Amino acid sequence: MTTEPALDTEPFRERALVSLTAARARTTLLTSCVEDPDLTAQHSPLMSPLVWDLAHIGNQEEQWLLRAVAGQEAMRPEIDSLYDAFEHPRAERPKLPLLPPDEARKYAAEVRGRVLDVLEAAAFQGGTRLTEAGFAFGMVAQHEQQHDETMLITHQLRKGPQALTAPDPEPVPLFTGPAEVLVPGGPFTMGTSTEPWSLDNERPAHRREVEPFWIDTTPVTNGAYLAFIEDGGYDTERWWAPEGWAHIRRNSVRAPLFWRRDGGQWLRRRFGVTEVVPREEPVLHVSWYEADAYARWAGRRLPTETEWEKAARFDPATGRSRRYPWGDADPAPEHANLGQRHLRPAPAGSYPAGESPLGVRQLIGDVWEWTASDFQPYPGFVAYPYKEYSEVFFGPEYKVLRGGSFAVDPVACRGTFRNWDYPIRRQIFSGFRTARSESV
Repeated sequence: MTTEPALDTEPFRERALVSLTAARARTTLLTSCVEDPDLTAQHSPLMSPLVWDLAHIGNQEEQWLLRAVAGQEAMRPEIDSLYDAFEHPRAERPKLPLLPPDEARKYAAEVRGRVLDVLEAAAFQGGTRLTEAGFAFGMVAQHEQQHDETMLITHQLRKGPQALTAPDPEPVPLFTGPAEVLVPGGPFTMGTSTEPWSLDNERPAHRREVEPFWIDTTPVTNGAYLAFIEDGGYDTERWWAPEGWAHIRRNSVRAPLFWRRDGGQWLRRRFGVTEVVPREEPVLHVSWYEADAYARWAGRRLPTETEWEKAARFDPATGRSRRYPWGDADPAPEHANLGQRHLRPAPAGSYPAGESPLGVRQLIGDVWEWTASDFQPYPGFVAYPYKEYSEVFFGPEYKVLRGGSFAVDPVACRGTFRNWDYPIRRQIFSGFRTARSESV
């Protein structure tokens, strides 16, 4: 009789510790760079007060790692409803009896201290589905990083002087490669059934057929988008979906969010600093409707989610789908602009080490990329560990974004990772690239 060799679970334990520690360091930065009044204020009705996010992070960590994994008694059961994202819309949260900043910090820190003890003793094999390969710890690290990105959005919306700084991406020569890349038709594997920390909407792996198509080598730049503006793109109804045209007229949308014209030039506000719009960077803070209108104006279209993933993951030499465009290795600084390492996208054409086998660049990091697709489950989808993460959002109301942005941590960004939002959303770090069918 033979037995399966025991899985070495220590790398998962180390990865969980590193991921949780990195997330908390970022949370601390985002909540310590401003004074308490900025933490308790609501800087936009679209966003929560920063102090809500802070305590919510601690509460979710307590619920999943201390209660669900470790079976411990609730520390503060009376605050669960305050930090339930489905019970209280963002616009209402400032009116709730939230924990003040010092108390929120202490609560999150006490939870984390207990979690580290649980992590040290947890069985990552032969335990429960939540603990297999450290899934619950990875889920919580991803959750915290997603809220860190949300808090960074709040910082961008916040009025007032600069509170965050980071070095700019390395300057690169102007990209002179091909404007588009042909992605071959045929089957490929979409999604994953093997990535240990993948979330339910990324599962299961399944085969998809794709017709051959062309896709932009890089995301659409500010310079290219300015040509759309200057050609009257916001005044020409035929480029817009009916709902998008109604939305921009009703809200007097004339350019990406945070842009304004000053004489003969366009300026933007970025984390408290006003600067000339850099033409070589991917365009940022555009809605799905704006991306779709630009694509029509350019005689193109947005790629479907399936097309985007094939462009990002398919290796024609082997026929298999990679974890990332550059291969299966975790992201490194030379691959992509991730993790709030910079506070802006890198110029179009950056990160040649991160390009896909077909030669498509910046598919990971820099800007979330709108796709043409509604957010729908994959065949065989099973909600886990709770339906409120994905299942309640499936349907035509939400459009899928792919690839992550400079504000996304590597732990919450993969070739299979799926994001979604309303097509009117602009405060998110969203851009796009366009595509066309081979026959067009």
